[in-house]
Amino acid sequence: MTSDTPTTTRAFTLSDFDFELPPELIAQHPATERSGSRLLDGSSATVVDRIFRELPGLLNAGDLLVFNDTKVVKARIFGEKASGGKLELLIERVLPGHQVVAHMKVSKKPLVGGKMYLAGGARNGGFDAVLLGRWPDEKGQLFHLQLSDEPHALMEKHGVVPLPPYIERPAGAITHTDSEEDAQRYQTVFARAPGAVAAPTAALHFDEGVLAALAASGVHTASVTLHVGAGTFQPVKTENIAEHHMHSEWYEVPEATQQAIAACKARGGKVIAVGTTTVRTLESWSKFGQASGDTEIFITPGFEFQVVDRLITNFHLPKSTLMMLVSAFAGYEHIMGLYRHAIAQQYRFFSYGDAMLLKRTAPGSQPS
Repeated sequence: MTSDTPTTTRAFTLSDFDFELPPELIAQHPATERSGSRLLDGSSATVVDRIFRELPGLLNAGDLLVFNDTKVVKARIFGEKASGGKLELLIERVLPGHQVVAHMKVSKKPLVGGKMYLAGGARNGGFDAVLLGRWPDEKGQLFHLQLSDEPHALMEKHGVVPLPPYIERPAGAITHTDSEEDAQRYQTVFARAPGAVAAPTAALHFDEGVLAALAASGVHTASVTLHVGAGTFQPVKTENIAEHHMHSEWYEVPEATQQAIAACKARGGKVIAVGTTTVRTLESWSKFGQASGDTEIFITPGFEFQVVDRLITNFHLPKSTLMMLVSAFAGYEHIMGLYRHAIAQQYRFFSYGDAMLLKRTAPGSQPS
């Protein structure tokens, strides 16, 4: 799929979005308090170092914050094939009829019709699965499985929280499994709709105190749903970024949120997206006119935003589609400058890291 970018824009390459990140800046654990994280205020040309709980004072009465209310499910499941070979599933999507779509890590892929025994198998308190084929077609990278019971209940009982690959846990633990801390903190305080395999991490900084302060200052809130898939960690492998094929994720913009956005625009307020997943949801709805469905929207510099005025986001991986998105939103040079500042000031990066506040700029311009 090609990017949603006008042909008149400078031709960016993958290397343009690379930067050197000291490994020690990759946050391995959340901050002691959600709102105690740092907030890099990049909403103007003058960069200001803040604490996240200062956010309510940076917004205006009548503004609208839009959250992604997706809930991370315990989508990582361990088991074995009928031959005894170990395997690991990462359930990406739940389909009707106790069917799922999943990533599979195994030494030799089972044949279609092959049976798998998860969490010990049904005879030992776990459950079984049968491989139906690839997904979304016979060349797909994902696997289509039939489970022996309701998928969400099975994941809740037998699964673990699928932490990102850059979060390390002590040797001897199951790779990237969850702890009690992770189960609580790798989830937003307003998570409602189960279906994500990765958290909308910018929203992890919000706690009841910040939400109360926002309400008291006259800032409105609304929600959308985008079930974040494992593809969010998929690297871009082509130097020509227009050749990159974006992963597909399911989203929904409720009627109440559509009305809240219209009311915000009418009163002159700003729509502030909490996280890149919220940006992708709102701009997909605006661009394609569908309030729900699957989106593969690929936002790169030159994209013309229609809904979002401000963005709260974490710091992203080098060469990632999310680096391209924030560069499209706030200006490439401005973003690269913010990242240099963040590294020099030792901000914490990625899912459990710190946040920044950005303002939308016209393509080719810089914040004033």
